[in-house]
Amino acid sequence: MDLIVPVKRLDAAKSRLRGAADRGACDEAAHARLALALAHDTVAAVRAARHVRRVLVVTSDPVVAAEFAAVGVEVASDGPLPGLNAAYARGAALLRERDRCAPVAALQADLPALRPSELDAAITGACAAFTDNARRAFCVDAGGTGTTLLLAAGGVPLDPRFGIGSALRHARSGAVALPGAWPGLRRDVDTSEDLRTAVDLGLGEHTRAVLAPCPRA
Repeated sequence: MDLIVPVKRLDAAKSRLRGAADRGACDEAAHARLALALAHDTVAAVRAARHVRRVLVVTSDPVVAAEFAAVGVEVASDGPLPGLNAAYARGAALLRERDRCAPVAALQADLPALRPSELDAAITGACAAFTDNARRAFCVDAGGTGTTLLLAAGGVPLDPRFGIGSALRHARSGAVALPGAWPGLRRDVDTSEDLRTAVDLGLGEHTRAVLAPCPRA
């Protein structure tokens, strides 16, 4: 499976988490470190997953691009169209320039408690669904309305529909919901409460280090 992780510009990412890394002080540098740490832990889990062949980070932020390039992650810039779905579509197009028949997946960048085994299990479940004539599959977030992972079989358009209420939109577009528990895969982090839940699940090393002075956010 080839996988896309889009990362927003750090000055615009995770606005509802401002202050979570510095006890409410809302320092911009501290917030940027937290947003970057969430992405680093997500990508680290992806790279450790056995069923991921390639990972592509899509970003317009030069700091993010440099950070991931420095650890050997492939990076591409955002295309001319704004927004998360455009970033996913661009990533899928770039991946399929090299292998048009490859299955592709779109993953949110704010999954600091993600375990590689969860991602492998979700990919396995999606591939099983593909053999049963489904062509796209997705993982609903912990809140029950969003999407953390969208997968498309080889040669099938990814057709990302992320945003508020994306789970319903993906289902209506023909994607099937994957049933596994996978708490780290489902726990995206948008709010301080989400972050506290991720802390309880067990954070990756980058987010843990950023939150070390105030581990309960």
